[in-house]
Amino acid sequence: MKAPLSLNKRALRGTVWLAADIHLGPQGPHTSAAFYQFLEQAADVCEHLILVGDIFNAWIGDEQINAPEPWLHDALQHLQRFSQRKKLYLVRGNRDFLIGKQLASFLQAELLPDQLILRTDAFEFLLMHGDELCTDDHSYQRFRRIVRHPLTQALFYSLSLKTRQRIANFFRKRSKAAGQHKTYEITDVNAEACLDIMLQNNQPTLIHGHTHRPALHQVNAEHPSYRRIVLPDWEFDHSQPPRAGWLSITPEHITLHRQGHDDLLCDVVSAPTQ
Repeated sequence: MKAPLSLNKRALRGTVWLAADIHLGPQGPHTSAAFYQFLEQAADVCEHLILVGDIFNAWIGDEQINAPEPWLHDALQHLQRFSQRKKLYLVRGNRDFLIGKQLASFLQAELLPDQLILRTDAFEFLLMHGDELCTDDHSYQRFRRIVRHPLTQALFYSLSLKTRQRIANFFRKRSKAAGQHKTYEITDVNAEACLDIMLQNNQPTLIHGHTHRPALHQVNAEHPSYRRIVLPDWEFDHSQPPRAGWLSITPEHITLHRQGHDDLLCDVVSAPTQ
């Protein structure tokens, strides 16, 4: 087994909600409206809200907040309104990996590491967006390494926002077209990659988004206590029925909420021991 990774650790007390893959943008007004209603509900119920990547359909740099488009102006206002009442945390995803400290500060939010170990009143778990676990998608992983390289990002930041947006639109369309020719298995996380990082960190629970396949998965038969919780994506504009959801962690229960129904994943008394 590999040596344990030196992942960041964070402890949060009280009720924690996690949501991912909202893909806020001009193309999704109904999705945005549903998410803003969710923020109002969250502000009434939870102490901490973690947005686990792909909050935005594309994020081309924090300078966008200086002269935001109408859809972004609304999004920023609603996120600010939430953070004035409860704690807000941001995790970068594959669509918005360029989120930086400027945006986090503007929203009065905390920007979390891409991978971390989170301890709650219920249990401790590994948290990440999840795209790095799709190791069978070799073309995507090559693209991921390129766009996250400091030199690539420096070149990208040297361009105007309008040019950056055109580039983002091009790659989004290209990714969508390529995805139509990839199998279900390739676009999902790799089971061995998941188990590997869990074993390295002695964490029997992994929570992530990205795949748009919400469920509770047992990792494999050899490690029956190891499980993977996948967060739902949000889509009210281009899908019937609409999709949405979040994970709530209270001192008593861990529940996966999905559009139309809730799944009690476990009582805290049956959560994995640390």
